[in-house]
Amino acid sequence: MAVMFGFVSAVVLCIRALVAPQTVFSAEAVMKVVLDAGHGGIDGGVVGVQTGVKESDLNLQITHLLKSELEEVGFEVVLTRKNADGLYDTTAKGFKKRDMQKRKQIIEEAKPALVISLHQNFYPLKSTRGAQVFYAKSDEQSKSLALSLQEKLNGVYEKDGVKARNASVGEYYMLECTAYPSVIVECGFLSNPKDEAFLSSAQGQKKLAQGIVSGVVSYLSGFSS
Repeated sequence: MAVMFGFVSAVVLCIRALVAPQTVFSAEAVMKVVLDAGHGGIDGGVVGVQTGVKESDLNLQITHLLKSELEEVGFEVVLTRKNADGLYDTTAKGFKKRDMQKRKQIIEEAKPALVISLHQNFYPLKSTRGAQVFYAKSDEQSKSLALSLQEKLNGVYEKDGVKARNASVGEYYMLECTAYPSVIVECGFLSNPKDEAFLSSAQGQKKLAQGIVSGVVSYLSGFSS
């Protein structure tokens, strides 16, 4: 970790020296990352086919682990959702919209270098496996971040013989609600028993977090090349 910390610090110094003033994040904010644990509260998301584990719980577990991993190498991390609750005031009609608006508010107040929203996938074809990253159309910075993360996450899964997936354009509120580079990371498929076991395990979550950190560093290093 000490080696990675030194590399990240060097990358940051280069970015501060070279980052163009028209980019959406300032040199001072380049070390800040917003992590968004998807769903929460009465919105549990999808559930695992074997154990019934809730997506919202896995999202939060991986988010907290990723926060620790990012902080260990020198990043400042802001969370949108810190516990099992949703980000709405009441469960009255429109709670989901209020939840999304609160996430937007937190991101805009943080002024981060990038935003990562963590989720779990589900697909009718139960053999489908692996992580996939989504970004907004025509957003080149988000696309670059997504490609870096996808490469590292493919590497996590390929050791288990899972076919590499491609980063893809997605039309989601969290990708378009602010001007900051943003991606959605679908960590794996809860519709697949092997992915579910991997995503629910401490070892699997650790590997995913480390893959994401590696992808973030790779993305930021592009600004110093």
